[in-house]
Amino acid sequence: MSDVFQIRIGVRGYELDIQGHVNQAVYIQYGEHSRWECFHAAGINANVLVEAGVGPVVLETTIRYLKELRDGDEVDVTCRFVWGEGKTFQVEQDYTRADGTPVAKLTSICGVLDRATRRLAPDPAARLRAVAADPAILGL
Repeated sequence: MSDVFQIRIGVRGYELDIQGHVNQAVYIQYGEHSRWECFHAAGINANVLVEAGVGPVVLETTIRYLKELRDGDEVDVTCRFVWGEGKTFQVEQDYTRADGTPVAKLTSICGVLDRATRRLAPDPAARLRAVAADPAILGL
């Protein structure tokens, strides 16, 4: 699909828990890293967002673990924006080992915060489209 962004991340030893697999909180960090890299690819960085008076927010995250990641593994993390009506949108992320093995699925409900009012912007897609150099990367 053309609206799916993907990056590869190498698992680092300090990300492991006592069982020798990636700590659950690190999956959230990998997802956040992928979302920011997707924004960067679309021409959006923190300065652009601050100047526009907005910022992305995560309201809810669900992770489904399928297989473990261990030290030395490489994982591809996708990022796909699902736009709808209202103040929120969904970000779907698949985690797949470099050998093609599915590892996890992360789904987030997100919004765009209006930094002046501290409320969710009513049309997050329009707000991000307005600041993106390449909105197609965000599925817009």
